[in-house]
Amino acid sequence: SAQNNKINVAIAIWQWGSYFNPAEKLKGIRLDMAEYRRPDPRTAPSKAKAAGLYMICTISKHAAEAKGYADAMMLDYRGRVAEATGANIFFVKDGVIHTPDPDCFLNGITRQTVIELAKRRGIEVIERAIMPEELTEFTECFLTGSAAEVTPVSEIGPYRFTPATICETLMNDYTKEVYPAAAQAAE
Repeated sequence: SAQNNKINVAIAIWQWGSYFNPAEKLKGIRLDMAEYRRPDPRTAPSKAKAAGLYMICTISKHAAEAKGYADAMMLDYRGRVAEATGANIFFVKDGVIHTPDPDCFLNGITRQTVIELAKRRGIEVIERAIMPEELTEFTECFLTGSAAEVTPVSEIGPYRFTPATICETLMNDYTKEVYPAAAQAAE
């Protein structure tokens, strides 16, 4: 049985900058709508980066890049907005942040950090089911992730967004939180 096997663990650490083009990131990246969906959490564990579910994300990202997009937004198995292929997604409407409930995808550390930073600023954050047809109602959109950090989104398929105050504020707050020495040197 595998339960009786010896377990070896290796940890590798390296600096990893944003995987989005810096020029695109400033004006907001473009996302395609992914063909594949995030599976039901009863299919494979979704609370850790250990479930082997990267294949559908990688296929979706490569398909988006082949069409000229930076990434793709994925729906979940119910047809609700889930996340990008390797980052969590947020939307803004009337000064309130809306983000999908992480019930079938990873509740990322960067996601949790940005939610806390928004709350410190007094910005309301609502975690809820978001349907694709609601995207017309949102004015801002951004992604969060270890490599994405806070990345504005200007387009998801036919939907358009304008990177603005909330996204910019959270980008700056996140930089100060994660890179305090660099933020202090810039001031």
